[in-house]
Amino acid sequence: MSEPVLWLTVVAMGVVTYAIRLGPILLLERLGMPLRARRALTYVPPAVLSAIIFPELLMRDGALAVSPGNTRLVAGVVAAIVAWRTRNVLLTIAAGMVTLWLWQIVIAF
Repeated sequence: MSEPVLWLTVVAMGVVTYAIRLGPILLLERLGMPLRARRALTYVPPAVLSAIIFPELLMRDGALAVSPGNTRLVAGVVAAIVAWRTRNVLLTIAAGMVTLWLWQIVIAF
């Protein structure tokens, strides 16, 4: 495949991807979205975030790992508590990372 054809393909696929995503947005803007659907969509961000985070915290080598030896789980619990109490994103990240590093040192000994 020549270079101009490759670039044309990349640009065309970008336009197609953009159109596919823009189409429903423009359609829903004209038609409106039912209240029930809008309420249901409010649950999407927490569901996606949970689907990304929980497997990383709870699984080790393909098995469930719920013990103090799971450093990521301990750091995640500490970060969740800090987030719940302070509502501060930077403090939550810092607490989780410091806990992870310290717990890894403790487990190593």
